[in-house]
Amino acid sequence: MPSMRKIIKLTPLIIFLLTAFSSYEGLAQDKKKKPETAKRETERRKMHSRDSLLRSFNKSDTSINSLSQRIEQYTTTFNQINNNLAEGIDTADISQGFPAVIKRINRIDSLINTHKSSTLRYLFVLRDNLDHMQGDIEGWQSDLEDVSTKLIQNQKELIKFTKDTSLKIVPADSLIREAFFAHRKSVFSLFRKTDSVNRANLLKVNLLQDKIAVAYTKILDETDQIDSKIKRFAIKAINGESDYIWNTKLQYNDFKAALNSTIRLNKILFNYFIKNETFTHYLGVLFLGLVFAWIFYVRRKTLRHHENPETILNEANYIYKHPIAGSLLFAVAIIPYFYDHPPIVFLETLFLVSITLSLYLVKKDFERHYFTFLHRLFWLTIIYGASNLFIQISNVDRYVILLLSIASLIISFSFYKEIKKSPDNHLPNTTPALKIFIALQFLSLLCNITGRFSLAKIIGVTSVFNLWFLIILFFVVQVIIQGLFLQFQVKSDEKSILNWIDYTVVQKKFRSTLITLASLVWLFFLLQNLNIDDWARDYFSDLLSQSRSVGDASFTFGGFVIFIAVIWLSSIVSRIVSYFYDVSAQRVNDLSVAKKKNRTSTLLIRMGVFSLGFLLAVAASGFPLEKLTIIISAFGVGIGFGLQNVVNNLVSGLILAFEKPIQIGDVIEVDGVSGTMKEIGIRSSKVSTGDGAEVIIPNGDLISHHVINWTLSNSYRQVGLVINTAYGVDINKVKELLKDLLIKRDDIMTTPGPSVFLNNVSESAVEFKLFFWAADIGTVSELKSRVLADIFDAFRNENIAIPSTQKDLYLHFPEGAPAVMLETKTEEKKSKMDIKNDLNKSDPDQDQ
Repeated sequence: MPSMRKIIKLTPLIIFLLTAFSSYEGLAQDKKKKPETAKRETERRKMHSRDSLLRSFNKSDTSINSLSQRIEQYTTTFNQINNNLAEGIDTADISQGFPAVIKRINRIDSLINTHKSSTLRYLFVLRDNLDHMQGDIEGWQSDLEDVSTKLIQNQKELIKFTKDTSLKIVPADSLIREAFFAHRKSVFSLFRKTDSVNRANLLKVNLLQDKIAVAYTKILDETDQIDSKIKRFAIKAINGESDYIWNTKLQYNDFKAALNSTIRLNKILFNYFIKNETFTHYLGVLFLGLVFAWIFYVRRKTLRHHENPETILNEANYIYKHPIAGSLLFAVAIIPYFYDHPPIVFLETLFLVSITLSLYLVKKDFERHYFTFLHRLFWLTIIYGASNLFIQISNVDRYVILLLSIASLIISFSFYKEIKKSPDNHLPNTTPALKIFIALQFLSLLCNITGRFSLAKIIGVTSVFNLWFLIILFFVVQVIIQGLFLQFQVKSDEKSILNWIDYTVVQKKFRSTLITLASLVWLFFLLQNLNIDDWARDYFSDLLSQSRSVGDASFTFGGFVIFIAVIWLSSIVSRIVSYFYDVSAQRVNDLSVAKKKNRTSTLLIRMGVFSLGFLLAVAASGFPLEKLTIIISAFGVGIGFGLQNVVNNLVSGLILAFEKPIQIGDVIEVDGVSGTMKEIGIRSSKVSTGDGAEVIIPNGDLISHHVINWTLSNSYRQVGLVINTAYGVDINKVKELLKDLLIKRDDIMTTPGPSVFLNNVSESAVEFKLFFWAADIGTVSELKSRVLADIFDAFRNENIAIPSTQKDLYLHFPEGAPAVMLETKTEEKKSKMDIKNDLNKSDPDQDQ
């Protein structure tokens, strides 16, 4: 008993020790399992724990907890602001680049009024530079606006701290009051530090924003000034800048001074362009490398893996014979459009490379007189290009342009006579292009003579450059088409997507697309040479974006263009999907039945793509949806009156797509038309008959009429044959012979197996009927032919007679008839019988 009492007394102590030990062990495990928490979170939990303890003992006032939490929130906010400010504001690049921009702005300001007889090209060069700087400054303004917004938000948080009156509350408890004051003091110290740094950064950003705003305003003013000069220049160029050329006096700048100014300015622009377009340079070099890699890849693949490489490569002579020239011409003609308003000296450098390569290809593949014309034009083009770089007008330049116009007319007329003699072996549309070139050069000559030198120069340069650009684009299109041709010839894998594409279709469609794109590029090049590309862009931009209203509805032409463009793109995507499904339908023999059945989903895909495109077009065009519902309602009324059949076919198409009673590739029979289903469209379907015709059947007929689908579940087809034998054959022997012949064939299904029946005994033959199953309905006719041929051979080997039609004619003459009369009547009857037999032969369906 005493021992029991001792145990009872020690029980609380044992429980306490066990609890402490377990708590310590659990804490150790938690430390191992859980990651170390942040100091900030740890202190916050401790503070909450202390506040809870104080509240539980009711030894403090109730505002202590909220004050502590408020101070902690401010501390966290100020620390976050300090951390963000410690990383620095992102204005270093702006501060470094801004002085150079200011220097260029001031330089352009001094150049605007320096040259009184500046060329239009010079004015556009200055405006292009201002446009580039305006774009840079707008980007800087956006970046600084983001930085300023963050700093202002920081300042709002700081101001909020100074207006917080709750921090003025004094706790009643002395111990808590002392801790609270110490904590508040540290927060105030942190506030002053944060406020000072944030205000300094905000002031710095605001000053930089002011400087950039002043520069931006100056750019806008200079741009307006240049635009006004361009307008005055255009009016002056049309009305006449000077007197007739024979009355010309020294009213322009000296040629040497103009040449020096031109060289200096173009050098500055070119160096600036090279330094500031590094990424685009790398992109152009990458594009050049990809073009070379693709051209040489298809060329080498064709040479190594094609059976007749010479025959194939002769169809791609620009790639086969001149791969370097073709690749380089393709790349150099496209690369200039990677840049936004590059300097004219850079454009003309690449253009010179392009026309040199084009002249080389013409020399190798065209007649001599064609090369002679372009070779002479080549040297004239170089002089035209040099004159196009001039930033000031001079008398020498005017006479040079006059001589160039005369020389261009002489060589053009000479070449035109050669074309009339031999119209073959020329580039397409050579004659109309040459006529336009002659007309423009003649117009340039007249303008120069009558004192409109700037207009004459623009027209002369445009005519020469755009004629060359036509030739360049011709070769570029040829290189692309020939490269695609070789790509289709070197299909590396049977599963490659190229095996599903018909090159003839691609060539036809893609060539027309390339010609359209080339025409647009040529038109843009024309606008560039006429120096009206920016005007055209601004004009059409305003035309498309200007809001117009009809009644209560407002719209823009741009919205209509976007709507039509999206609908057009969705229709193209829909047709591409349909094309691949059509190709898969043509390859149905190589695919399983499951894949063949899935091909009918093309209708749903096409409708889905088109519906999605329609919704995107409506959303992109900004057309109000409530107006759309009104239009759809009106359309529904119209459907109810006049489009019932169309809607019936559309709904029937949806039913066919979802229920799938008929699949693409099925063999069907409807209204006497039998054939293979080739396409199930939205309104109608196409059935290909055995004689090669394609029958278009409205979808409504496929739903409302009786349709026989021979391949709905499978492609099996039962074949029945009727075999006739002569009288006297052993019936069991014939049946066993026919049954064995059918069972031993591999092209006849064993389940269900073939069967032979005695079908009929007629006046001339014993008739047997055979039934067997073909695994593929498409092979029924061929299988039937082979089985009949084998039966014929088997009957001949077993001496089984096949009945032949034979009629015996017996003539009974009356007794006492004269022999001559009998003979005459016999001949007449024989003649009639011959005529009747001839008629029966001509009409085999007539009863004998």
